[in-house]
Amino acid sequence: MKPSIPKGTRDFSPVEMTRRNYMFDTIKAVFREHGFLPLETPAMENLSTLMGKYGEEGDKLLFKILNSGDFAAKVECGELENSNKLATKICEKGLRYDLTVPFARYVVQHQSEITFPFRRYQVQPVWRADRPQKGRYREFYQCDVDIIGSKSLLNEVELVQMVEKVFGRLGIRVTLKLNNRKILAGIAESIGYADKMMDITVAIDKLEKIGMDAVKEELMSKDISEEAFGKLRPILELSGTNREKLAQLRTAISSSETGLKGIEEMETIFSYTDALETSLDIELDLSLARGLNYYTGAIFEVKAKDFAIGSICGGGRYDDLTGIFGMPNTSGVGISFGADRIYDVMLGLDLFPEEATVSTKVIFLNFGGAEELAAIKALAALRENGTASEIYPEAAKMKKQMDYANKRGIPYVVIIGSDELAAGKATVKNMTSGEQVLVAIADIASAIQ
Repeated sequence: MKPSIPKGTRDFSPVEMTRRNYMFDTIKAVFREHGFLPLETPAMENLSTLMGKYGEEGDKLLFKILNSGDFAAKVECGELENSNKLATKICEKGLRYDLTVPFARYVVQHQSEITFPFRRYQVQPVWRADRPQKGRYREFYQCDVDIIGSKSLLNEVELVQMVEKVFGRLGIRVTLKLNNRKILAGIAESIGYADKMMDITVAIDKLEKIGMDAVKEELMSKDISEEAFGKLRPILELSGTNREKLAQLRTAISSSETGLKGIEEMETIFSYTDALETSLDIELDLSLARGLNYYTGAIFEVKAKDFAIGSICGGGRYDDLTGIFGMPNTSGVGISFGADRIYDVMLGLDLFPEEATVSTKVIFLNFGGAEELAAIKALAALRENGTASEIYPEAAKMKKQMDYANKRGIPYVVIIGSDELAAGKATVKNMTSGEQVLVAIADIASAIQ
């Protein structure tokens, strides 16, 4: 049987891991510069922690783990026909769907040890039982930052700054789309369907993918009248600058106190981003809904400008996520960088620098005997200097060793043969240009620099 891996998962070769580590290191550096602390949580959580936090569609995408031992021992015949009831009997744990809910669980569990506002970053894999397709995987990494224990809109502004900095350093041109769940609640209220806000937000969140007619059809299937859709459509089609859209919106949903509060929050955020003169392309997108139940305020989504793929970053404000775990009235806001999609964008646009594709910078050829000993000593000195280096592990024909260096893409080869050893020197060859120089063994590092 030919070995394989599950659909929606991937192996990462050494070259791919070198690139991914470059990406992770760049993102983490920005997190640390903004004062965020690292955190990790288990791959699996109690299913009771995960269920009901992501909406009905999200619950269907949870990977559930069978109980150990005789998992079917307590199952009664009648329960076999009800998949949801069966799952609760045979599965007590599940793989985490995102990093935000486990983070909320951690905060509640360790609240006596935490100083609030608490700022954490977390870079770990998550799992979703989704249909694999381009840019969508069943196992993928998220890079999250969250600030919990503060309602200040300065936190949203800081996340905008981090988006600008991360993608600027990675070389990806992006558009940051912003909206507010209070505005969406105000829209639902203004068209007469406040009680169907979730149905409305789930539908309009698909607008870019399925188009206005399909959104209308989905809303009609949820018993939302054509008259109400007639009021909704012009709101979704508002044009102009962010300020102009908010001004038009203020008139359109003037009867909703919640909606007006959302507009006020967005005006505050835009006033800060304008004052900071950010170069980031920021767009108020009233169709942006991010269909997760726990968002209550500003919501974010980032799209790459030069590469066709889904959102590569997203997040928002949640006012009471910890409340479901027994710690109410603790507001937080966070954003998640989708590492796997970001990687695909960088690869597709050839944005990885040379140092992100090669791990070893220098290789010493091995001629055995005294030459090998001299090479080992020089190698140790080069490593002490911080240069990633290695030696071919056995004395072999020079052509074989040079072919190895070429296949590995190692940029520099150091040769200490009998003639070089007698003179106390080494030949350093640049494998890209073909140029080679003879230098003192002690000067190999400076020659490569």
